[in-house]
Amino acid sequence: MNLHGPPGLNEGFCVSTLTAIHPRHALFGAQHTTPSLPVCDHYAGVESRMLKAMNLQTEMAEEAGHAVFDVTLDLEDGAPVGGEHEHALMVSELLMSGANTHGRVGARVHAPSHPRFEDDVDTLIKLAGEKLAYLMVPKVAHAQETQRAIETIKQARIKHNVGRKVPVHALIETHKAVQDVADIAALPGLESLSFGLMDFVSEHRGAIPASAMTATGQFTHPLVVRAKLDIAAACHAAGIVPSHCVVTEFKDTKALSKAAERASRELGYTRMWSIHPDQIDVIIEAFAPLTYEVDDAVEILLAAQQAHWAPTSYRGQLHDRASYRHYWYVLERAWLTGQPLPAEIKHAFFEDHHAHG
Repeated sequence: MNLHGPPGLNEGFCVSTLTAIHPRHALFGAQHTTPSLPVCDHYAGVESRMLKAMNLQTEMAEEAGHAVFDVTLDLEDGAPVGGEHEHALMVSELLMSGANTHGRVGARVHAPSHPRFEDDVDTLIKLAGEKLAYLMVPKVAHAQETQRAIETIKQARIKHNVGRKVPVHALIETHKAVQDVADIAALPGLESLSFGLMDFVSEHRGAIPASAMTATGQFTHPLVVRAKLDIAAACHAAGIVPSHCVVTEFKDTKALSKAAERASRELGYTRMWSIHPDQIDVIIEAFAPLTYEVDDAVEILLAAQQAHWAPTSYRGQLHDRASYRHYWYVLERAWLTGQPLPAEIKHAFFEDHHAHG
């Protein structure tokens, strides 16, 4: 995997400044709680593929020191009809197993309207609530249903004495959910919203062509692009993570790379779904900052920290807390995507201070 990390960053910065106020506190305050999730969310529904994904997560984390992608174990599409409970038991075992080495494995349950939804939630919380990174709730119809789903998960935690909060992710796939997306994103307990492309297109009863579900067409059809922008904007306004939909042409890495870059750089998404192991590297690479962006972020933030976060100049351009916040997110994205950073930077900015969610 080529993460085009910045060369030479171990030179030219003052180590003594790293004991100063951390950017999260200096720039956002103690109440800053915006989650920082891995940029790739990989889905697996069959046990063998789940194990393969979890092992790959561990393998890729060795160099970075942390998981660079999440794994979502899929109950909705993975469970055989009539065997949903057994599937949930199997997923719970995997969550609690030694294969879950970094605590970045979540699960997708059935939709709130499905008769197995409550059993999915109860089983997972009861048996693996302490290890669940999150629960993905698909096909939320509107804000009220999303709120009920969040409450169901909360009540399961209380029932089974799970002290930690289990973050909730939701999948926006319907007309009404898109219309309600600002209200949905603002619900307490939500950590991320994803866009369900194919269900959204299908809901238009043939009015949107099938080409809008392709890697290129989904970025050109106005109704699809509008839905994506509405979701991304609502997430950023609410301080949660917008997650981009799948690219089904999993063998076409060029198309996937271009789609991921557009999702990140044009539509404001900070996370994207993967449905095949070959997509993981491509998504991480596309969402990673470029080398010069990371170089600039390191220099600007170190100078700002030396100046106690007062205005500074860099290459003839004025910077203050507004631009410092932007460059902090650039540096954080570099860390999330596993780009090489100076050991002192990682230790001071991430290892002792960074916490997901």
